[in-house]
Amino acid sequence: MIKMPTRKIKKLTIKDVARILEVSTATVSNAFNRPDQLSEALRERILKECKKLGYVGPSAAGRYLRTGRSGVVGVVLTDSLSYSMSDYVASHFLAGLAEVFDEAHLNMLLLSARDMDQSGRQRQHESMVDGYIAYGMITADGRTYEHLLRQQKRLIVVDNHIEGYPSINVDNRGAANEIARYALRHKPQNLAILGLRVTSFPRISRLTQEDIDNAPDSISIDRLNGYFDAIKEAGIQLPLDRIWNIPLNTHRWAYQAAREALNTVPRPDLLLCMSDVIAIATLQTALQMGLRVPEDIRIVGFDGIPETQNLHPSITTVHQYSVEKGRRAARMFLEPDTSESLILPTELLIGESCP
Repeated sequence: MIKMPTRKIKKLTIKDVARILEVSTATVSNAFNRPDQLSEALRERILKECKKLGYVGPSAAGRYLRTGRSGVVGVVLTDSLSYSMSDYVASHFLAGLAEVFDEAHLNMLLLSARDMDQSGRQRQHESMVDGYIAYGMITADGRTYEHLLRQQKRLIVVDNHIEGYPSINVDNRGAANEIARYALRHKPQNLAILGLRVTSFPRISRLTQEDIDNAPDSISIDRLNGYFDAIKEAGIQLPLDRIWNIPLNTHRWAYQAAREALNTVPRPDLLLCMSDVIAIATLQTALQMGLRVPEDIRIVGFDGIPETQNLHPSITTVHQYSVEKGRRAARMFLEPDTSESLILPTELLIGESCP
């Protein structure tokens, strides 16, 4: 049997489509990528004709070659993607980013810092993105940040600080100091702290002076130092074995630490919790043990997630505006000449757990 040669059908380019429709290539591109630049009628006509021609839109690869931009922003997260999507603070930060990038017709590529240490994936990510927004501490040894800096692409740092690069933070030390000073007005006899990721130890543990001395700069250390400032001002002695470190901000870990703390002798009558997830788990543990809140024990949190205000008793906490933080980070990324750093405000929310 003689095999007949197949005829290759040339794939239409944007120039071909523009010539057929008798419009400019920019008009065709706008119909797909920037609909606000065209009237609705013109855009619908172009899209309808393109569908007849079998043209699905401008090539992303071709756009990158022409402009040097992919229209993709890499968002590097400290934790796994599954954890980041379920964590209230991280997920609302991402929502703020998405809101602004949707309006700018940009896409986000979510990356976990733990994947950035794999060289094959590194090269793939580098070629796909126009720049990065790095959220959180990323890695304790700083290797991921060093890798990002070597690429010499646009970099916005969130909840951290790198000299010479724009950043967005909240005053964690000041906010922790404010809520601790408020709680310490009640003159607690037995104070305790439930910390979060002060060290990298993967289990619930009590802190030592060596842990604190060797801990890298982080949000957790800032909050802990804010507590220490208020405790010192109040003239209270706090043994280090009254400070717990929780390795991950989940209910399971927080519940275990809270139960351990509330079963110590003497039992704490004030618990400073470094996150609202920890505060909620502590409240539930206390109530299950038959303790009255705030009569037997007072509890404060940090972050301001809505659940803290929907509980009874509601929780006294520090509210940080996570969605707005995301919006500001995205806008900062879109302004290439901006090198400023922002400190966003927080708000003390008084609940029933520490009135």
